[in-house]
Amino acid sequence: MPDVKNCKRCGRVFNYLGGYQLCPVCKKQDEEDFKRVKDYLYENPGATISHIASELSISVEKIKRFLREGRLEIAEGDANLFLECEMCGKAIKTGRFCVECERTLAKDLNTAANQITRKVSAQDDVKSPGMRYLYKETDDHVKKDKR
Repeated sequence: MPDVKNCKRCGRVFNYLGGYQLCPVCKKQDEEDFKRVKDYLYENPGATISHIASELSISVEKIKRFLREGRLEIAEGDANLFLECEMCGKAIKTGRFCVECERTLAKDLNTAANQITRKVSAQDDVKSPGMRYLYKETDDHVKKDKR
């Protein structure tokens, strides 16, 4: 059963299926904004975030979210003063983490997954307790006890 949430932007109630907590209407608007940014960058390669925001009337925060989601990238050679790795603070061009921190996270996740797998395997090797039927008094049994 889907989770019911309020949209982070407009407050509408909607069936939340995962991802960013936006209702279908706001999500559609985001996709339209992303397409406008993409088209603008195609026509104006290397445009700055502030220039895009003012030309298209799209918030800098929304454009930053597109960068964090890995949907946009800061052009090669451009100074990056606003997008930093969430772990180490190093300047990055897209996403949430720098390459080194991504490697570290992936390694840590693999290690944790392997430990969980080993733990589950070890538990499977030990015989699981079986089930049994719990004795339930019947009318015959109650009658015998009353005699």
